[in-house]
Amino acid sequence: EACAVGGGLLVDPYTGRIVDVERAGLRGIHVDHVYPLSAAWDLGAWRWPAGLRAAFANDMDRNLVAVAGSVNTRKSDSTPADRMPPAPDRHCFYAARYLTAAVAYGLPVTVDDHDALTDAAGRCPRGR
Repeated sequence: EACAVGGGLLVDPYTGRIVDVERAGLRGIHVDHVYPLSAAWDLGAWRWPAGLRAAFANDMDRNLVAVAGSVNTRKSDSTPADRMPPAPDRHCFYAARYLTAAVAYGLPVTVDDHDALTDAAGRCPRGR
């Protein structure tokens, strides 16, 4: 079933910029797999049954986010070690979402990704 949105505004979770959905059109808004499908495959998802792979690929609660198309194109299949969101104040959100997907699906976090995520977490706002 096709997904259609007639308008509205998207606050890009990786940049904080506001995107006019109607003006951006279908090419201007992408759905990003925070934990990339290719990374999941390489790190063990190839062993999963088809149903689990489909659940992971379509998990809107843990792994999918709507983002500006240009930002998603630059991210591509990168993991945190290779590319963090362009806005440093968005690193905490990204790190939390990446780890949420990893834990939910029992996916590993590489040493390099761990280092990048630890660095991001160290800059997260602290509650009072």
